[in-house]
Amino acid sequence: MRTSRVFGLCALLLALAGCAPLLSLQPRAQARSIDPCSVSVPDPAPDALPAVRLQPFLEGLTNPVDLVPAGDGSGRLFVVEQPGTVRVYDPERGLLPEPFLDVRAEVLFGGERGLLGLALHPQFARNGRLFVNYTRRPDGATVVAEYRVSPNDPDRADPQSGRTILTVEQPFPNHNGGQLRFGPDGLLYVGLGDGGAAGDPLGHGQNPSTLLGALLRIDIDSASPYAIPADNPFVGRADARPEIWAYGLRNPWRFSFDRCDGRLFLADVGQDRWEEVNLVRRGGNYGWNVMEGAHCFRPPVGCRTEGLELPIAEYPTALGCAIVGGFVYRGTRLPQLIGRYVFGDFCSGRIWALTPLVPDAQRAEDWRMDELLDTTLNISAFGEDADGELYALDLKGAVYRLVPAE
Repeated sequence: MRTSRVFGLCALLLALAGCAPLLSLQPRAQARSIDPCSVSVPDPAPDALPAVRLQPFLEGLTNPVDLVPAGDGSGRLFVVEQPGTVRVYDPERGLLPEPFLDVRAEVLFGGERGLLGLALHPQFARNGRLFVNYTRRPDGATVVAEYRVSPNDPDRADPQSGRTILTVEQPFPNHNGGQLRFGPDGLLYVGLGDGGAAGDPLGHGQNPSTLLGALLRIDIDSASPYAIPADNPFVGRADARPEIWAYGLRNPWRFSFDRCDGRLFLADVGQDRWEEVNLVRRGGNYGWNVMEGAHCFRPPVGCRTEGLELPIAEYPTALGCAIVGGFVYRGTRLPQLIGRYVFGDFCSGRIWALTPLVPDAQRAEDWRMDELLDTTLNISAFGEDADGELYALDLKGAVYRLVPAE
């Protein structure tokens, strides 16, 4: 996620990952009468924030980096482990001992490399299609691949069903991005970093003729391996890749869609000074490497900000070293959190809530950032279950659920 600091820490955390037993789990909370999608602007008063704690949910994992609900009524959760496996949590049986998917033979793992993302097709309950993002053995190229659920076992993917959807060469071993998500439009979004090293030495962030440093949007239903959506912003331009939805990104490690209104929130990991949250729009240029957050990347030189999209929130690296994007909370356990965007930091373990102060908040002044928790976790990702409840993943091997402090 960052450069040299995270390489050494990730290696250490892998060595420390334990094999502790599954923790006891509490039953799902009963649904409340509130409609989570009815809240567009939460109470903006700072004292309206709920008191939150982390409830242990799963342990004994190896470098968990993504959590995705099955969305098929089973209550299952899929947990991505960076070395190359996907595990299944079943609410009746707990964490299943056998992986749902094992692609360790295909994955180059270490530092920021590995199996980095998972997305289930919107019709997964019917077609069993799933997509993964990993760095390929031996060269570290990014691969987006499709697999299908085994016809004989819903808790296992068919290892023979794999096919490559997209391959992107990576010039350096870091800033791989790795997030996959289907949007409310049914299309697959793919986050790619600038290719690595420091300062974007190859200039990928501001070069839309490369897929690096960009958020892609592709149609995996209309053609093989994929089709270009006709309304992608750079369709028909000779100087840009038509897969690109937005660009100017350094390392978009985690992004998500608000399940109620479809807004796309993307957290972009900064260089040395600023971490940022972006509200992504079609064709937007999010500034890297001209800008880091809302600031010129090379201050003495100065920069021009015309045509660039500035973040809706940022924080200095005094508060952390690598931002981890989360979700707009749409659950019911924490009613006062509904409508706020929850995110955190890998190094400091802090978790924040971003509150919109006005309807249709678009600019930095339309949002307020408050600290929810100061934890000891190395937060690698957040997850959302089928009910909209939030989970924090600790790279050291555990998953926690956000619940009321009392």
